[in-house]
Amino acid sequence: MRTILIAAVATLPLLTGGCLAKTAVDVVTLPVKATGKAVDWTTTSQSEADRNYGRKMRKQEAREGRERKKAAERCKKDPSQCGQYDGYRAGDPGARD
Repeated sequence: MRTILIAAVATLPLLTGGCLAKTAVDVVTLPVKATGKAVDWTTTSQSEADRNYGRKMRKQEAREGRERKKAAERCKKDPSQCGQYDGYRAGDPGARD
C-alpha cells in the first residue's frame, strides 16, 4: 500500500507538468491576445468598410428611384411643369441622407 502511494506521489509532477506549463504560457500570452481583440473591435476592416459602403449606396439608390418615380408621376399629371430631374441623386456628395 505504501509503495502504491509513493508511486502515485512520484508520478504526480509528471502528470501535471504539462498543465502547469500550458497555464503559464496562457497567463503570459493573455495580455497580447486581449490587446489584439480590443484592436479588432475598435477598427473596421476593409471588407466591413466595403460592405457598409455598399449598403449605404443601395439605400441611396432606392431613395433616388422612389423620388424619380414620384417625379415621373407628377410629370404625367401635369406635363407643363416637367423639366429636367433635379431631385435627390445617389452618390451625390452634396446630398444629405
